Amino acid sequence: MKTHVKALVVGGGAVGTSIAYHLARAGWDTMLLERDELTSGSTWHAAGLLPYFNMSFATTHIHDYSIKFYKTLEAETGLNPGFSVVGNLRMAQTRARMDEYRLYATTAETCGVPYEWLSPAQLKERWPLMRCDDLIGAIYHPTDGYINPADVTQAMAKGARQLGAVIERKWQVDAYDWTGSEWRVTVTKMAEKGGNLVPTEEQTVITAEHVVTATGNHAQRTARLLGLKIPAIPVEHQYIVTEPDPALVAWRKAGNPEHPVLRDADAKWYVREERGGWILGPYERNAPARFAYGCPDSFRADLFPLDLERIEEEYMSMIHRLPSSETVGLKDDFNGPICYTPDGNPLLGPAPGLRNMWLAEGFSFGITAAGGSGHYLAQLMTEGEAEIDMGSLDPKRYGSWMTTDYAVAKNEEAYEHVYILHHPDEERPAARPLRTAPCYDRMKALGAQFGQVQGWERPNYFAPEGFDDHAARSFRRGGWWQYAEAEAKAIRETAGLIDATAFAKHIVRGPGATAFLDWFTCNKLPKIGRVNLTYALSSAGTVRTEYTIVRQAEDVYYLVSAGAWHAYDEDFLLKAAEDKAAEFGPVIVEDVTTRYGVFALAGPNARAILAGLIRDADPATALSNKRFPWLSARQIELGMVPVNALRVAYTGELGWELHHPIEMQNHLFDRLMEAGAAQGLKPVGARAQNWLRQEKSYRAFGTELGRDATPLEAGLDRFVDLSKDFHGKAAMEATGLRSKCVTLLIDGPEDADPWGREALYDGETRVGRLTSGGWSVAFGKSIGMGYVRPDLAVPGTRLSVRMFDALWAVEVVEDSPHDPTNARIRADG
Repeated sequence: MKTHVKALVVGGGAVGTSIAYHLARAGWDTMLLERDELTSGSTWHAAGLLPYFNMSFATTHIHDYSIKFYKTLEAETGLNPGFSVVGNLRMAQTRARMDEYRLYATTAETCGVPYEWLSPAQLKERWPLMRCDDLIGAIYHPTDGYINPADVTQAMAKGARQLGAVIERKWQVDAYDWTGSEWRVTVTKMAEKGGNLVPTEEQTVITAEHVVTATGNHAQRTARLLGLKIPAIPVEHQYIVTEPDPALVAWRKAGNPEHPVLRDADAKWYVREERGGWILGPYERNAPARFAYGCPDSFRADLFPLDLERIEEEYMSMIHRLPSSETVGLKDDFNGPICYTPDGNPLLGPAPGLRNMWLAEGFSFGITAAGGSGHYLAQLMTEGEAEIDMGSLDPKRYGSWMTTDYAVAKNEEAYEHVYILHHPDEERPAARPLRTAPCYDRMKALGAQFGQVQGWERPNYFAPEGFDDHAARSFRRGGWWQYAEAEAKAIRETAGLIDATAFAKHIVRGPGATAFLDWFTCNKLPKIGRVNLTYALSSAGTVRTEYTIVRQAEDVYYLVSAGAWHAYDEDFLLKAAEDKAAEFGPVIVEDVTTRYGVFALAGPNARAILAGLIRDADPATALSNKRFPWLSARQIELGMVPVNALRVAYTGELGWELHHPIEMQNHLFDRLMEAGAAQGLKPVGARAQNWLRQEKSYRAFGTELGRDATPLEAGLDRFVDLSKDFHGKAAMEATGLRSKCVTLLIDGPEDADPWGREALYDGETRVGRLTSGGWSVAFGKSIGMGYVRPDLAVPGTRLSVRMFDALWAVEVVEDSPHDPTNARIRADG
């Protein structure tokens, strides 16, 4: 057995073998360890479906790669992975479901995924065994289907061996120790004893430069060994196999093709053919999480008892859709653990706080995602970045506040929501409210309808008493739209107050702080008392993090970044500071996120509101441009509250961010609302803010900004100081301009706005995609931001955007179409 490798993969399911294969293909000396037999975890009882359907741009690419890759394995390895390319049919019983499919289809288009639309009549003509009279229509993917999970895993394992990887079975990892340059992994030989798998006395240590954990149901054990929180906990998933259906047998004997994988999302199930019968897989309510604190050592290729009562509703709906199945008996059943995460997406990427440790955990659709996950994770490991932005799957999207109870509640919810309508404005209720700013109750009393970001409750909009946020959701303009529009108008015409407490906030200080931040970010550092917007780049020269930096002293900086990316940003910052300490000197990074609350006050009347509260020797000039210019920061007093005030406004109006001691938040909130009553002040939520920032062409991290575009491609040239050296500069310059970020005004449908995932066309040619979308109160039409070919990023260029089932006219406009000279932001008083 080898005792030193470049990369050690722990876990021999579909995901682990794919990672081993792709690392070996990249030329890395790779070993895979499996504590039992390959496929002995959830892989063996997976149904093997390969659905394309996913609202995530990154995940769609991962699924697309898998489906294409699996079709090449037999030629490479000689092993047939059992891929039945029968297609995938998603039926819709409602207009809302068809709207969901149409929105998804725009994501499919941007990734080059083929699909077809079918009417109920066409469905009945193709597959007469189905009842179609209560359907609205369907979307059909002709190029996917289902695969044999064990066969595809063995094929990838053979491919990995052919590429030089070593695969060792019956070895369990018992300890991980980082030496500062490599991992020492203590492993124990396992043996069969009375049907159980037990450790022997044989142990050895493997050293590896990199370790990847793909431990599936054993993720909680992995978490304990690494000292991490990993919110990957299994949930029971049942499926049943029927006896042969005589009508189906006759259909196939007549020479007809196999049915596609059928999905009636409104009924919450999938069905496919299996040896003349049917497999029914429901996603029912009340499926329990299992093994919250670790999978028992005795649990191997085992199953749980079937709970037919729990899936009775779904079973009856299958009979409704396939009437011939009513008299068919049950042949087999499966109820096994499938790992989930709170949002249903895998945890794929570098582990928080650790070096050269990579997680590939929490795969609820592991067979579909295995091939692509191995490919893109191998790129991330061997090249520094993947060709797609993997941020949305990063394990650090959950912070240290996350607990086991939280993961259990959210994972059970994620399972139940597999076939729930995925509105772009959806907010799932489990484990909420959890993290609340002190003013939560006050905002709720004012009608706040909350969203959740990093566990924080954050107002999306404010509505009258009795308003039902769930009923207000839509793929078009939901019932909340009118309230968000009123809030956006208030900021443009009078004033609005936004709770921004969820911002991530760090103080960076010490003798090396200035030199470090100058290297770490691409813009000039601000002078003392001033504010700069800047970016930290990835090693590929793309945007890794966006920061607002306030320089408080010569070597003291206050960094503000997106609340949704708190742990993600902090890990990157801490590791970079540690790496450069020997070169630049000591740097202290302090997380002060929960120390300070933040209110953003913006609008033409913002100065007048603060003027009634500020305590200053000369209050008449305290907020003037001379004493408090744009992009500056001052310590001020608003009544009894000391405030670190930043003269910035993400909405593009005159405004301030008011960073205050969080324990004084309610006092400050009350004083601001009192002072603003005569000035037309309205509480404002995140949705209106998102619309307003697009009118100013302000890029947002996670949409316009990410690890698949450089700051120059994002149109952030004015924030890049090419006269200095900074991390990622050479790679950024070498990349050139593959695409450009633009702002577009859209003549769209009367009842809908884009959501920011739609495909852009020049005639019949797809030329880009939207990354954000919404409504412009300044222009009275839809607005969006996105990326197009550089030659099309010229103001006045006419393109079109796919929204639902039609193309709509769009025009590329100058950046910051609202107030392009920033006169309103710089307004004096």
